[in-house]
Amino acid sequence: MVDLSGVGHRSIVDRAKAIILTPKEEWPNILVEAKDQGDILKSYGLPLAAIGPVASFIGGQVFGYGAFGFSYRPGLVAALSTAVVTYILSIIGIYVMMLIVDFLAPKFSGVSNRNNAFKLVAYSYTASWLAGIFGLIPSLAFFGLLGLYSLYLLYTGATPLMKVPQDKAAGFTAVAVLCALVLAIVIAPITALVTGLFAAPAMMAASDPASGTVTIPGVGSIDVDKAEQFSKQMEDTANGKNPPVEAAKMQELLPTAIGSFQRIGIETMGMGQMGSTAEGTYASGDKTFKLRLADMSALGALAGLGAAMGVEQSREDENGYERTQTIDGQMQTESWDKGSNSGKFGRMVANRFMIEAEGSADNIDQLKAAVASVDPDDLTDLVN
Repeated sequence: MVDLSGVGHRSIVDRAKAIILTPKEEWPNILVEAKDQGDILKSYGLPLAAIGPVASFIGGQVFGYGAFGFSYRPGLVAALSTAVVTYILSIIGIYVMMLIVDFLAPKFSGVSNRNNAFKLVAYSYTASWLAGIFGLIPSLAFFGLLGLYSLYLLYTGATPLMKVPQDKAAGFTAVAVLCALVLAIVIAPITALVTGLFAAPAMMAASDPASGTVTIPGVGSIDVDKAEQFSKQMEDTANGKNPPVEAAKMQELLPTAIGSFQRIGIETMGMGQMGSTAEGTYASGDKTFKLRLADMSALGALAGLGAAMGVEQSREDENGYERTQTIDGQMQTESWDKGSNSGKFGRMVANRFMIEAEGSADNIDQLKAAVASVDPDDLTDLVN
């Protein structure tokens, strides 16, 4: 039975927390709420959709962007224009996706209901919108992939809101996202500033209801049971069971020297329940790189979801390469630029911590050695 107590009176924080941590229990509450599209957009969509553009704008102005040893800060006017255009198109995207969802539901034995379709789209976008906060620190932008959890939210909401039978929910979600992706490709020349508007949710395809998996071509498979496990992990953290490790404790794990590189600086940062970071700067001759340790806390569970999907991406040319892959159940990134002798190597530990080395070196092996200088067990021991 649906619990009607407090329905229609949830704060934006409570609603976001509920849809992320306990989506199966929250969708029925959303279904019976007497809210129209305008109410949902004003009280929920507009504030959350602004997180990514605003965070990226601030992060770009404060920290700038860097790769392969180079860095830059976009001009104020250009950065602001990009943020505004991105924000506007993200709102338009809600309505376009709503039309797609409403049109497809009857094709999968569901029902057409435009208001419910709007609810499904708006609330399932929660993970993607929240993941936009990583734009505050451009070096952590990779974790924007955690917004892929929105795929699971769309999947779990298809049955209660659009009446799509459970055994067809994955197929419905796959086609809906595929249609949105195709639409994005069609309008890309017109909206070049936000080519990836719908590309962030990866293209979802077939599923095996018996095994509880949803396959994403070119990326991997979502294990529904693991997705629920990660939700429980985040819920425990939100309830204070897994507080972030103090940055000062992680700082102690940064070595004073790595091969010929000597540590010349150190910096720590605490981000409340979101986690903490400790970063050391190392130099040898004209080569300098940073070794970063980050406790992603509750959000690390979403990184685990990415690993569960077997996320992979690769690009290589005569100038260098970039790779993202899953190794031993953990996400790992690697890139190298031959011209500047600089790059990045990072890996997740226990679906919670990140160890990453970035900067200039003689070769990628030196950055890998920097990451290897931190014992993963020492990091996980800090939790106990």
